[in-house]
Amino acid sequence: MLIAFFLGLFGIVGLDQLTKYFAVVHLQNVRTHPLIEGVFHLTYVENPGAGFGIFADYTWLLSVCSAVVAAALIGYVLVKKPKHPLILCALTFLTGGAVGNLIDRVWLGYVVDFLDFTWINFPVFNVADCFVTVGAILLAVYVVFFAEEPKKEPADKGEKE
Repeated sequence: MLIAFFLGLFGIVGLDQLTKYFAVVHLQNVRTHPLIEGVFHLTYVENPGAGFGIFADYTWLLSVCSAVVAAALIGYVLVKKPKHPLILCALTFLTGGAVGNLIDRVWLGYVVDFLDFTWINFPVFNVADCFVTVGAILLAVYVVFFAEEPKKEPADKGEKE
């Protein structure tokens, strides 16, 4: 299972960085390219903050938080070695997305965003954001439907009731 986690992690980061590279090369000077006019565009944005541009002046804080979260998730997988495919997939998606955006923040000082649903006025986002979102949903599904309750220790038989 660890091999699947790390292969998935590297695959997600690679896909994220590749799509951002193409966005920089093909969209940086164009700024926006409609795929479906008024609905979905490819729009180049340099986002120094998080979603909706919040924390734009705190790129360093977002970098530290992303690094801590990614390290904690990797540590959890290495120590606990989760077996259930849903939790493993959720943790892989969350970690891959966090690392993909962390690379941008550290090397560029901002995150490259380019997926733009113009018809709902949603913030422009990227592939890493998609993986973080889907990973969070999968994690919630796992916790609600599949996680086992912690086992309670039986009461000591020598105790008075």
